[in-house]
Amino acid sequence: MLSKAQISLVTSLQHKKFRKQHGLFLVEGIKSVLEFISSNYQIHSIFTTAEAAAKMPNLPQKIKYVEVSAAEFHKISTLTNPQGVLALVHLPEAEAFDWTIVRNEHSLLLDDIQDPGNLGTIIRTAEWFGIRQLICSLGTVDAYNSKVVQATMGSLARIKITYTDLVDFIADAQLPTYGAVLHGESIYKTDFGKAGLIIMGNEGNGISPALLEAVEHAVTIPRVGEAESLNVAIATTIFCSELTRQSLAKK
Repeated sequence: MLSKAQISLVTSLQHKKFRKQHGLFLVEGIKSVLEFISSNYQIHSIFTTAEAAAKMPNLPQKIKYVEVSAAEFHKISTLTNPQGVLALVHLPEAEAFDWTIVRNEHSLLLDDIQDPGNLGTIIRTAEWFGIRQLICSLGTVDAYNSKVVQATMGSLARIKITYTDLVDFIADAQLPTYGAVLHGESIYKTDFGKAGLIIMGNEGNGISPALLEAVEHAVTIPRVGEAESLNVAIATTIFCSELTRQSLAKK
C-alpha cells in the first residue's frame, strides 16, 4: 500500500526544484524502465502493479520494488493511460564535457529549447543517428522533466547531456559552427566535415543573437512549400540525417 509520504515524493518529482532536492527523477513505462535498469543509471525504487510486474521477468533483486494496486498507481502516474510501472532513478552527477567526442564528432548544441516533447524527440533522434553528446543552454528545458523522459523512449539512458553557457563552450571548443537558420546555404550543399557544432535554436525565436555571432556557417533546409517554419525536432532530424549521409558517403 502506498503511504502519503511515497505519494508526496513521487508527485513532487514532476517539478525541477524537487528533482534537484531529492536527486531523483521519474521514468514511466515498461520499455523505458527496462532501458534504465540496463544502463549505468542507479535505480532508487520501482512502483509496479502485479499485472505489470508479470510482464517484466528476471528483474534484478537488488532493486527495491513496491507493489501497488491499479487505483494507487493512478495517484502517482503522470500518464493518461499508465502501464503500471514507474521507477525513481538517481540523477547523474554533473560531468565534464567529453572533449574526445567534441573534437572528433558532431555535437548538437540546443539553444533554449522549451518544449519537453521537442527535447525528448531530439534526444531519441540523436541516438538513432549515433550522435553521442548534446550540449544544452542553461535555458533549455530540463532533460529529466518527466515529459522529456517519456518522449525519449529510453534513449536518455544512453545519451550524454550537459548544460552550460553555449557562448563560452563554443569559444573553448574552437570548432566549426553550423547554425540552423531560415536563410543560409542549403543543408544539401554544406560540407559538415568530420567534426563540428550544430546549433539548433529556440522554437519561437531561433538562435539567440549572442550565439548567431559565433555561427560560421548559416545553414537552411530549403523550403519548397508554403509553411513558415519547421518544428525544431523535425529540423534536427533532417540535420542529423544529412550528417549521417555525408559521413557514410566518405567511407
